[in-house]
Amino acid sequence: MNAGAQLLLKAGVNAVGHFEFTPANIVPIGLKIATQWPIIGGLTCYVFSVVVWIVGLSRVDVSVAYPMLSLGYVVNAFAAWYLFGEILSVQRLVGIGIILIGVVVLTRA
Repeated sequence: MNAGAQLLLKAGVNAVGHFEFTPANIVPIGLKIATQWPIIGGLTCYVFSVVVWIVGLSRVDVSVAYPMLSLGYVVNAFAAWYLFGEILSVQRLVGIGIILIGVVVLTRA
């Protein structure tokens, strides 16, 4: 859910376009961002992800659960590549591999 929230937020700001916050435009840009359906959906996903996180923490040690959040980086990297055309360089793929190895090591401990 957290990964989905990030992707929705990205889609929402993509719809708004590049912007700068200045005293003159903070209200109009803020309203434009706040009324984007992907932004609203992303924030909703965050709320649900917190509920799921709390339930998860009631069942699993935080030392195991928290590192699992890093899987969101993996999901987001591939989803951003697929949905937004972001580049998956060799360096990023190596980083993803390191994350996956770390998660495997933690789950076996």
